[in-house]
Amino acid sequence: PKTDIVFLKVHKSASSTVMNILFRFGETHNLTFAFPQGGGFQLYYPHHFLARFVQGFSPLSPRRFNILCHHMRFLQPEVQKVVPSSAVYFSILRNPVQLMESSFVYYKGASAFSRVRSLEEFLSQPYRYYNPASGDRHYARNLMTFDFGFNPDGDVSPERVQLMLRAIEASFDFLLISEYFDESMVLLKEMLCWDLDSVVSFPLNIRDSSTKSPLPDSVVEKLKAWNRLDWEIYTHFNRTFWERIDRDIGRERMRREVQALRRRQAELARACLQGTGSVAPKDIKDSSLRPLQHGGARILGYNLKQGLAQELERTCRRLVTPELQYSSLLYKKQFPPPAP
Repeated sequence: PKTDIVFLKVHKSASSTVMNILFRFGETHNLTFAFPQGGGFQLYYPHHFLARFVQGFSPLSPRRFNILCHHMRFLQPEVQKVVPSSAVYFSILRNPVQLMESSFVYYKGASAFSRVRSLEEFLSQPYRYYNPASGDRHYARNLMTFDFGFNPDGDVSPERVQLMLRAIEASFDFLLISEYFDESMVLLKEMLCWDLDSVVSFPLNIRDSSTKSPLPDSVVEKLKAWNRLDWEIYTHFNRTFWERIDRDIGRERMRREVQALRRRQAELARACLQGTGSVAPKDIKDSSLRPLQHGGARILGYNLKQGLAQELERTCRRLVTPELQYSSLLYKKQFPPPAP
């Protein structure tokens, strides 16, 4: 199994669920994480990543960490200073139309969104609300492009787009697609030589469907145009994702693997969870399992069954522990506070 990993955690793309998978694998195999300084949750995002943002990094003793997976704005020469040269690089993408709809609800406080009632109103005259010079502009335009380290207001000429796609391909071994999450997990398992249980997950940091609304076609087209760079990244890597599956796995085996993954997840859900699945934040009984609530979204969580056997309880708890709580727990394990 591969143990040196860089995961670029792209916003609003099922990346918290992937992070949980990496946290569990790292914890099980006693791997080290490149944590943000002081145990924060982002690597000084939205600044481009620098090695010195990592707790325990020193240019004098080139200590390498196994897993880098917290939010960052990608800058490969700096990333290479904190992970072994053998590290596998991957990320996950989401359809930019849904991604922006999600951003709009989640980052409602961002300067570009705070004065509009709806995404349609924003898109009717985006430059009235969007300021390319504002520090939080990336939440409102080409968010994936920004996370990969590029300019979200950049030139959309075919030549520039090709350069950007080539640069991403040169840095990353593969990109997953959140709309095909189960297929992505099978591909991840293959690429990292992991077993099935390592890529099992319950969806984390997802919002209540009551805050989701379908978008009219006219808005969808405007969204694609406004997020043209993201759209180019997504369509390109959605294509290469299926090309890779056809080449390395084959559709028939993929179908069987996805079925096995879903069976295992259903089995764990029956063993671990009260009720059928995720619940509203107010209904989560154990406060340590309550996810951070943000913007206008209602982020769902889980209740574990009572009286589980110790080993199973541990497995179940890890599967449903929200990102911030899990990150803190692993940070304290890796950097134990000095004894009083």
